[in-house]
Amino acid sequence: MKRRIRKTLVFIMFAVFISAVVMLMIQFIPEAPVSEMEHARACLASASRNKADTYSSKLYNEAKSSYDSAMANWQRENTKFIYFRDYEKVRIYAVQAAEKASKADESSISNTSSLKKKIAQKIDSLNNLVSEINRLFTTYPLESETRNRISKGKMLLEEAKVSYNKGHYLQSNRNITDSEYLLTTSFQSASEDLRTYFKLFPSWKKWMEKTIADSKRSGEYSIIIDKFSHKLTIYQKGVVKYEFDAEFGKNWVGDKRVRGDHATPEGMYKITKKFDRGRTKYYKALLLDYPNAEDIEKFKSEIARGTLPGTARIGGLIEIHGNGGKGIDWTEGCIALTDKEMDLLYKVTKVGTPVTIIGSASELSVVLKK
Repeated sequence: MKRRIRKTLVFIMFAVFISAVVMLMIQFIPEAPVSEMEHARACLASASRNKADTYSSKLYNEAKSSYDSAMANWQRENTKFIYFRDYEKVRIYAVQAAEKASKADESSISNTSSLKKKIAQKIDSLNNLVSEINRLFTTYPLESETRNRISKGKMLLEEAKVSYNKGHYLQSNRNITDSEYLLTTSFQSASEDLRTYFKLFPSWKKWMEKTIADSKRSGEYSIIIDKFSHKLTIYQKGVVKYEFDAEFGKNWVGDKRVRGDHATPEGMYKITKKFDRGRTKYYKALLLDYPNAEDIEKFKSEIARGTLPGTARIGGLIEIHGNGGKGIDWTEGCIALTDKEMDLLYKVTKVGTPVTIIGSASELSVVLKK
């Protein structure tokens, strides 16, 4: 009995010893930095969700490199005998990865916010520029290259808006930068052309004032056609009676120079003939005395100076006629109204009624402020 008890005690003591040894061995097993690696992964995931790979790529790539180094070291240590493993480098790289990922996350949010604000401001600015371009140059006969650049700039602006709304800020910024260049340079070019054209304003003003003064003195009707605003205004006794939208030749900016240039002339004219329905293909028409003596003299002077070829021919048959209301400049140099407006104009005018055609009734500074 005593022998059995002794054996049991020996067994128990041996078991306790083995357990103690095992516990001691476990205590000395190197602990893998699991929590540090999990924290690093969580920081990288957060940075990725906030697009740090795009908006803070340097920091994000450094964080990812540190994490990859941690994983490589961890795998290498795991190939060693358990007591020979050293996870210190793994822990250091994991901590670095977490710190850099957190900074990349914060930087990305800040950069995104800054870029988003910058793009929003540019979109707002370019929207205003497009409105100004539309106001001044929708019907203005710009060079085809300038018109194409404006169209491309508008298209890129719309693409920038779509990318912006989707949160693709880098793509939006690229589009907005290209759009800004095209629209700004085109606007500058068009504005320079406009300034050149408006150098003729002193002459336009003089013609307009004389026409209104003559109407006031005679009590008769007279007509002033403002090409820039696309308006035909009827005066009686120097006072505005009616005003209509008008359409011109597609190359209406500047004076008419030669036959077939699709330009609407500028100057002081008179109605020489009236064509009722059936006598013109344009519903009704009022023929003007273009070219008058001044136009002929200018034409001959250009031939003599060589600014026009000797084979050039002066234009003619400039009318105010119906069939208008198309919303575009489409005539060969004439002035078009709707048929209903033509009925009224035909009724109040006669052979000899003055018709003055000017570039603009307002000087450029006023036009630009409207």
